[in-house]
Amino acid sequence: MVNQTIHIDQNQLSSLEHRYRAHLVNSLSGFKSANLIGSVSELGQTNLAIVSSVIHLGADPALVGFISRPHSVARDTLSNIIATSCYTINQVNSDIWQQAHQTSARYETDQCEFDAVGLTPAYHEGVLAPFVAQSRLKYAVKLESVETIALNQTLLVIGSITDILLDDMALKSDGSVDIERLNSVCVSGLDSYHRTERLGRLSYAKPDKPLTLIDDY
Repeated sequence: MVNQTIHIDQNQLSSLEHRYRAHLVNSLSGFKSANLIGSVSELGQTNLAIVSSVIHLGADPALVGFISRPHSVARDTLSNIIATSCYTINQVNSDIWQQAHQTSARYETDQCEFDAVGLTPAYHEGVLAPFVAQSRLKYAVKLESVETIALNQTLLVIGSITDILLDDMALKSDGSVDIERLNSVCVSGLDSYHRTERLGRLSYAKPDKPLTLIDDY
């Protein structure tokens, strides 16, 4: 069977049914990291929300960002982050992927997602926001900036990493983290979760030097 190429132009894309278009466009960027963002309100109400848009923004200083939908309706996670300037990012693993996905449900502001989905809040000295106890790689973040993207009014939330907690067996001698040892999962589209299989680590790329596989075991 020969695969046929489908061409969807911009006019066709804009006329697609809303949910169909959302599934299609969200799938185009491929595999994305699955993370739970933990936050707490000024009144002490915890919140937990899954996001697939966490991105590395720099190592020195250590900065990460994620995309939040427009603040035109209630966004408990965003409101908490703005109010307290503190949040946690907790990587999703194969033991908790279904509970993590359930946090995307529209719970009431006064309802605790930790309790609703069966995950456990954990706290670390000096960090106001809750971590997810079942996550094996997590870090605390201090809010630095919220930037509005003019094209669609989504928000880029930028923070600096203050504390990192991870299983020691996954931290390599050169500082890299073997996320497969943590059974981390990734997400594609809006609702599809995946295990990963590493092909290998490659040497630093230079124009005059062939690539070699890094043997780090």
